[in-house]
Amino acid sequence: MLKALDLYYEKQEEPAKVCLLALRHCILHFDTSLTEALKYGMPFFLCHGKMFCYLWTDKKTKQPYIGIVDGNKIEHPLLVQDKRERMKVFYIDPSKDLPIKTIHQILKLALKVRKI
Repeated sequence: MLKALDLYYEKQEEPAKVCLLALRHCILHFDTSLTEALKYGMPFFLCHGKMFCYLWTDKKTKQPYIGIVDGNKIEHPLLVQDKRERMKVFYIDPSKDLPIKTIHQILKLALKVRKI
């Protein structure tokens, strides 16, 4: 039987599904302090039990993204705040290879904020 987290990924449409699964793997293997949980109906990644980032898909464009908790405290040219107060997001093009280097840069900045 699939867990609720696995069901979230399973019900996603391609090409977002494979992209989200790759992002999940990338985030979980970035740092040993990161774990995952289903919160608010979406996959969240926790750092020492505190919300760190999450994965979601834009409703209009169907484009997957990584949402960074406390992203408002991070400066990176590819993070977008829009109308969010606390979060910033990094959009991913599911038709291209994951920009691993950029994802790692953003996660590293987010970890610095989280571990302060």
